[in-house]
Amino acid sequence: MHAAPALTAPAPEAGTAVHTLPNGVRIVTIVQPWLDSVSISVFVRAGSQHESRRLNGISHVVEHMAFKGTASRDCQRINLDAERLGAEVNAHTDKDHTAFHMNGLAQHAGALLRMLGDIVRNSSFPQSELERERQVILQEYIEDEDDPMSTAYKLFDHACYGTHPVAQAVIGTRANIERFTRDELLGHVQRLYSGANVIVGVAGRIAPAAIVDEAQAAFGSMPAGSENSLAPPAWIGGSKTRRHAGSSQSHLVLGFPIPPLTGDYHASLLATALFGEGMSSPLMDSLRERRGLVYHASCSADVMAQHGQFVLEASTSPGQLDELFTELAVLLRQQAAAIDPVGLERARNQIAVRSLRSQQQPFRCVEDAAQDLFVHGRVCSRAELLARIQAVTADEVQQAFGRMLAAPPALAIVGKLAKGADERFLAQLAEH
Repeated sequence: MHAAPALTAPAPEAGTAVHTLPNGVRIVTIVQPWLDSVSISVFVRAGSQHESRRLNGISHVVEHMAFKGTASRDCQRINLDAERLGAEVNAHTDKDHTAFHMNGLAQHAGALLRMLGDIVRNSSFPQSELERERQVILQEYIEDEDDPMSTAYKLFDHACYGTHPVAQAVIGTRANIERFTRDELLGHVQRLYSGANVIVGVAGRIAPAAIVDEAQAAFGSMPAGSENSLAPPAWIGGSKTRRHAGSSQSHLVLGFPIPPLTGDYHASLLATALFGEGMSSPLMDSLRERRGLVYHASCSADVMAQHGQFVLEASTSPGQLDELFTELAVLLRQQAAAIDPVGLERARNQIAVRSLRSQQQPFRCVEDAAQDLFVHGRVCSRAELLARIQAVTADEVQQAFGRMLAAPPALAIVGKLAKGADERFLAQLAEH
């Protein structure tokens, strides 16, 4: 693997600053004076990859239950306090973190931050609310199980990483959801919610010093703890299939290993955009526009702190699955043989535009800054990313495709299955 370009890291974007409390909680403020709004998020390095099999899904349950009561407010008061200010309240759980969000008027930044602090620090997980919310989460679980593409992604992760915790589904298992107790939720928070694993991000028309004071009041007494860490997963590869009675189509997810955020992943990021971003990309132009083999297809790079995946997904009729696989193998080999300069130019510009658009969205700015802090310990600038993308050569993109094809692919197919299609495709990719 080639070395990363020796570039001097530019300073963070103008108006971005990071303050670290004595207990390790980091506050990133992003001043955007042209806005009359504020976006506030609290990120906790606690996701499904930090769970044991017995506790798989508990981070997601904690996220739901955090809004159901604190030491001083019940569920109804929590909702009303935010909504009377016009604030939007949300949260999400991922493999590597849980996040809590509020968006509102800039003049309410302090109040909204105090509310989030109360939710994250003082959730009481009332037993009566747990029993009600358990039914809501079970409905979400059933909906997730009914979605063939969601099922394909869960199988795909296991094909990639086997039994490593990063392969666990965020939603968890039905048995776990039905079993989790209030004490287990409290224990999960006590174990993983600590200063070393919390980032408070605020973007908008704000006064940074006031935000830091509010964050100190809300999070300063949190125990420092240590970073929630785990061993990097080893790529396995192989195929997994599942029939899905509710689908008459075949839904597939195909992937290859790429470097993580701590590695030199930029050539792989460019390879992803070149191969599958936009209707003129080889993936869409060949499979959909010219051959009509799919009604849906996409290509993405899922790059995390310790692992990365080049991911293709597509939905097609079972009778076209073998033809689709044959064309995919041809297209991937073509990229490993030569890179089209026009396609490379398109990919560079698409990444640049996507990066600039995200810079104009306060929540995305906060989310990207938090990821940078968790992974690199500093906030990176858009200029740094784009400089690294510009420094990637066509040869390096070609080599990225070659490395991917040299690794064992991971494949999941869900829906109506053509017998042996997965094995025939893996055999095609193995041919040189």
